[in-house]
Amino acid sequence: MKDTIVLYPGMGSGHLMSMVELGKLIITRHPSFHITILILTPPKINNNTPTPKNDSITQYIAFVSSTFPSITFLYIPTTQNSFPTSLPMHLLTLELSPRNNHHVQHLLQSISKTSNLKAVVLDFLTYSASKITTILEIPTYFYYTSSASLLALFLHFPTFHQNAKKPIKEIHMHTAIQIPGLPIMSLEDYPDDAKDPTSQSYRVLLDSAKIVRESVGIIVNTFDDIERRAIKALKEGLCIPDGIIPQLFFIGPVVSNSTSCEKDENECLSWLNSQPSQSVVLLSFGSMGSFSWTQLKEIAIGLEKSGQRFLWVVRCKNELVERVDSDGGVERVDSEKLSLDELLPKGFLERTKDKGMVVRNWAPQAAILSHDSVGGFVTHCGWNSVLEAVTYGVPMVTWPLYAEQKLNRVILVKEMKVALELNELENGFVSATELGERVKELMELESGKEIRERIYKMKVSAKEARGGGGSSLVDLKRLQDSWRQQ
Repeated sequence: MKDTIVLYPGMGSGHLMSMVELGKLIITRHPSFHITILILTPPKINNNTPTPKNDSITQYIAFVSSTFPSITFLYIPTTQNSFPTSLPMHLLTLELSPRNNHHVQHLLQSISKTSNLKAVVLDFLTYSASKITTILEIPTYFYYTSSASLLALFLHFPTFHQNAKKPIKEIHMHTAIQIPGLPIMSLEDYPDDAKDPTSQSYRVLLDSAKIVRESVGIIVNTFDDIERRAIKALKEGLCIPDGIIPQLFFIGPVVSNSTSCEKDENECLSWLNSQPSQSVVLLSFGSMGSFSWTQLKEIAIGLEKSGQRFLWVVRCKNELVERVDSDGGVERVDSEKLSLDELLPKGFLERTKDKGMVVRNWAPQAAILSHDSVGGFVTHCGWNSVLEAVTYGVPMVTWPLYAEQKLNRVILVKEMKVALELNELENGFVSATELGERVKELMELESGKEIRERIYKMKVSAKEARGGGGSSLVDLKRLQDSWRQQ
């Protein structure tokens, strides 16, 4: 029977693609393994409606299945429970996952009848399935797609919670805190989910941290040279002073590769082909990174002031805004119905057409960052984006928006020193002047040059980590050896 590894990601393209890239890496280095990926599907709204389908994800799964025969996908049957349709994807996963454990158990038992099921690798959003893998006595691992620094904070969180003299939300935001493996930071940079003990997200964080502590191992998408302090603290067990650290495998950077079709056909990549080397700044903020109409206008003004070439991926928050109708009156419309010309300052697209390109909602970020014309990156500090920038040697300007991204900013600016920090006003608003100055500093000034030199060295280190004898390849082999011995 074939040796099988089961991967179980959370809902959403980011979680799925991260697990797929892990699967690709495993079978590339160990072709005898077979990878099965469990797909959690959205619930039916009622018994008479079909299950919602995301065409892009369906197409992606079909592409992977046809390209990598050793990777198969199994859909978990759709639950009949009703859920609020407004729930963010990560909260929907947390609600849905435990209610589908009986389906997961059935699938794992079925897989075990036809193959040697060596291990199950869970996403942190599907941690509740560990109850099933424990019952079935299947070795359980977690794939951590965020930084080692956040993992250090996460594993230390039960200890931090136990020792806290008062709720974190009652501590002054600028109070300095120290977590093993992290630089001293203010509470303002602490993840929002870990601040309010009465919130659901806080309880989930606490429960999942306790479960992950008891797993066989944790696979982390990072490598030694970019997070030495955090990795050292993790390996020494400083983050779990009252317990035993699971096995740790640092196998990064694992980043997505663009398809040749994508590179040939995408309009913005064609535009980049006509731009000078390292002259373009990419502004891209992930699938959840949207801005108010007011902030979008400020970004546009800042880009124009900077005088730099740019490629900007625009996402507008869904809000009601006022515009002048054809009769000269004022009407309130959904911002998503506005054209780019209407969203941005009057004449902006025409004035900047020789230096800039604006696309809506999505662009092939990895392919763009790998392009020779790109020389800077204004990012929300999502860890996948950080790893792509490091892999391709692109210096950054940090603009964190949600989740753990403020912590990632601290790591990028203070530890790695490969990014400039934007100064934000109240509620995270960034002025046109501030954005324009930081972008120009990154692309033209000495401080930007120093950052560029540092991240180039990290690009080399990333390649070495994944090469023969590199730290990430050594850890991957150690992981695969542990599976073979199961």
